Amino acid sequence: MAYVASIEAPLCSEQFGSGTARRCRAATDGSLQWEAWGRRWWAFSGAFTAKPGGRDGGERVAPGTAVPPLSRLLAVFLPQGFPDSVSPDYLPYQLWDSVQAFASSLSGSLATHAVLLGIGVGNAKASVSAATATWLVKDSTGMLGRIIFAWWMGSKMDCNAKQWRLFADILNDVAMLLEIMAPIFPICFTMTICISNLAKCIVGVAGGATRAALTMHQARRNNMADVSAKDGSQETLVSLAGLLVSLLMLPLVSDCPSLSLGCFFFLTALHIYANYRAVRALVIETLNERRLWLVLKHFLQRGEVLGPASANQMEPLWTGFWPSLSLSLGVPLHRVTSSVFELQKLVEGHQEPYLLRWDQSQNQVQVVLSQVAGPETILRAATHGLVLGALQGDGPLPGELEGLRNRVRAGPEKESCVIVRETHQVLDKLFPKFLKGLQDVGWTTEKHQLEVDEWRATWLLCPEKKLL
Repeated sequence: MAYVASIEAPLCSEQFGSGTARRCRAATDGSLQWEAWGRRWWAFSGAFTAKPGGRDGGERVAPGTAVPPLSRLLAVFLPQGFPDSVSPDYLPYQLWDSVQAFASSLSGSLATHAVLLGIGVGNAKASVSAATATWLVKDSTGMLGRIIFAWWMGSKMDCNAKQWRLFADILNDVAMLLEIMAPIFPICFTMTICISNLAKCIVGVAGGATRAALTMHQARRNNMADVSAKDGSQETLVSLAGLLVSLLMLPLVSDCPSLSLGCFFFLTALHIYANYRAVRALVIETLNERRLWLVLKHFLQRGEVLGPASANQMEPLWTGFWPSLSLSLGVPLHRVTSSVFELQKLVEGHQEPYLLRWDQSQNQVQVVLSQVAGPETILRAATHGLVLGALQGDGPLPGELEGLRNRVRAGPEKESCVIVRETHQVLDKLFPKFLKGLQDVGWTTEKHQLEVDEWRATWLLCPEKKLL
């Protein structure tokens, strides 16, 4: 049977991921004639055909149908399905992350060179047992520090992953500076490298934890393992390049301490800058306390909800650890009340599954969560606390809240419970609009990155009437 070729009407097409599609037409002999990669004309010598055949009717494809070499190379270092399988900020983050890893690799080579000199490598008078003891003390100090830091701060790193990522890399630079300076003060050498290794172990905990949090953000097709594995491949490639450059650099600077120190400070500056650009490139769609406050403040002042890109650009990276308002979510009930009368005052006017206590003098908000409190309730409770904080701040507010602000500034602190009850009524109207605005501009409200403790409680809605 003869097949009539039709250039105007391709039979089918195919594409890999989000790449350019290539078309196929029927050749005169009945085979499928595929368009070559990157070409848009049928009549060229590079065209190739696939003959019908095989038990399952499959095609016999010519070698030219293979994926281009560049795509093969990228597939080694990028997750499958890139860029559709990862977040839009994946590429800029990874590029800057590679730059900082390269700078850190070179700085690490200089620091390792200094530590080996301090231990006595190349010195005939150095004691092997003393060097071994120093190394063991250094490692054991770091191991203990790793355990203690993970227990102390492990649960807080999800909430401020960007800030902790930046903190970890800056602390790593400080640790390497201590290593470079250690041989200059031989009397304090052991103590210095122990402190340095302690800092590096903290870096390992903070860097690994935040890397996992960022991988969860970047993976968009339940492909965390693939994203993490390819990130490891990229880091290995960069480290290999850094190793090769270090082999050329170290002989040039090892005999000149001032030149070595100058190179270290240059690489450290590059490392910090690249880290800042990498972290600033991230656009995280879940709300932590700082992002929620930025979005809420803009909403209260202008009636509009900031999108994730704008809020992430405005999020402070250096001061994100210390918000002006002390907001505690999931506190135990016994911490906020100690008598039936206080419990009655606390419950009065609270129809949502949380109780809120506001200390105006310390600008502190404590929230007790019910057993049935879900992500939306926690988001509302955090919003409620931040609204109370806004009453003590500056800037325009909606009419109802502006009136409450004037009462807060003029009235005694004992009216805090009254103000909390009235803000509940304001939020009944305000929060549904705010929540819908968050969802419309792309924020994820089904989960959050707010710091919430594990305490939960139950209480009677009207304890003054139902006391046994």
